[in-house]
Formats: sequence, C-alpha cells, structure tokens
Amino acid sequence: MAIRNILKYGTKSLREPSKEVHKVSKKITELVNDLLETMYSANGVGLAAPQIGVNYRVFVLDVSSNDEPLRPMVFINPKIIKKSGAIISNEGCLSFPEAYTDVRRYKNVTVKALDSHGRPFVLEANGGTLLTRCIQHEFDHLDGILYIDHCINRFETNETLAKYNLPPIEEDKLLEEPELEEELKND
Repeated sequence: MAIRNILKYGTKSLREPSKEVHKVSKKITELVNDLLETMYSANGVGLAAPQIGVNYRVFVLDVSSNDEPLRPMVFINPKIIKKSGAIISNEGCLSFPEAYTDVRRYKNVTVKALDSHGRPFVLEANGGTLLTRCIQHEFDHLDGILYIDHCINRFETNETLAKYNLPPIEEDKLLEEPELEEELKND
C-alpha cells in the first residue's frame, strides 16, 4: 500500500474517460488499497482512480463520521442504474483543494458495481445523503466529468477557483441538466 499523489484540477488526464476493469487482479487490489490509503491520508470521503493518474473505472468511499468505525466501500466498473429527485449540494474535491461550490445532484441513486473481490452488488442511496452525493461525484470522475461541471453559478465558482489559484471553469464542459433543473423548480 502506498499514498499516491492526487492530481490537481488542470491535469489533462482528469478529463479522460476511464477503462473498464476486466479482472479484479492483484494490480487492481493494489490500486484499491492505494486509493483507500491516499483518501484517508487526505481526509477525504471519496477518491477515484483517475485522481491518482490511473484511468480505470474504480473508486472508493468512506462516509463514516468521526465517532464511527471506518467503513470503506469499493466500486469497480460501477453503473448508476436508477436516479431520481434533485438537490443542491455544496461540494469540494481532493483535486480542488479547499474550493467548494454549489452543484446539482440527484437525490436518489441506485448503483451496480463489483466489490474488491470481484463480486457484484447493488446499492441504493436515497435522500440526498453524503453517500448519495459521493457516489455521483466519484462516478463522474470515471467519465472525465468534474463536480464544477454541475455548478449552479459559474461566476461564483470561477471566483472560488481563482481564490485558490485553480484554473477557471472549462465552459464547454458545463453540463445542461434540464431534468435536474425541472426537479429543483418543483421542490
């Protein structure tokens, strides 16, 4: 196990889609262990393989709170198979140190993936919880999508990015999310 360098926003590979994992091999097990160790050392709640420069469809999460035992979760080749509702979430990212902004997210998601032993599982996350938001955030990394692409206000987001010496939003990457916009209007 090793603590890996977390790539910062502006690194080209963060925008590249990741490859499917064909076999949960020793190499993938080592990747999962490195992701967990790196995430914990950075005090994060999630980390995707592209953030450490490995473009495989793998991410890890641990949304346990300070007084709870660690509950690491591993997602290999995840697919979001159901999503509904909408919330506004204030998010940050280990690739954007200290830069938080409001984004649109689904309130409920169901994800299908393989665990660290290659066994399939399905997980429902509802109510806009930290788990729900983290699944979507880390899943996006696997497709080269970043949380700022979901931002509510690009001008405020750019101000925040500038404050932390990060590049501005790539306007061509901003996502149009009419279904989420409609849900938010109806709330």
